[in-house]
Amino acid sequence: MAGLYDFSVTDIHGKPQSLAQYKDKVLLIVNTASQCGFTPQYKGLEALYKKMHARGLEVLGFPCNQFGAQEPGGEEEIESFCEVNYGVTFPLFAKVDVNGKNAAPLYEYLKTAKPGLLGSEAIKWNFTKFLVDRKGEVVERYAPKVEPEAITADIEKLL
Repeated sequence: MAGLYDFSVTDIHGKPQSLAQYKDKVLLIVNTASQCGFTPQYKGLEALYKKMHARGLEVLGFPCNQFGAQEPGGEEEIESFCEVNYGVTFPLFAKVDVNGKNAAPLYEYLKTAKPGLLGSEAIKWNFTKFLVDRKGEVVERYAPKVEPEAITADIEKLL
């Protein structure tokens, strides 16, 4: 079975990126949206990134339009929105599906590695978060309503 570092994804600028570049880092992987009730979490995600990046945290944002069509824009528009409204500097990637037959292979892997409530693998909404340790193991999955600040202690343990 493939490991996390075997996946390649496309960044917000259309360039392929291997997740192997994040070996030995703690990752917080989040499906995001610009027009969601949880969108203000960008601020908390950026705060975590700024506070802990130097110690090995990477926040990876994957825009997704599967929930209430809350990410209708293109990549340029998404990147601009995140920078202008929330000062996002953490890596953003091309829009992906997280559920269904066109789900990104990375998300298929994450959902299998750490199923949600009652064993459900489906992502329920925007801003579902997966915490990955320095070895590439998915250690936790957080519901959309869990604020980034609430994850601080769990991240600290892995850094």
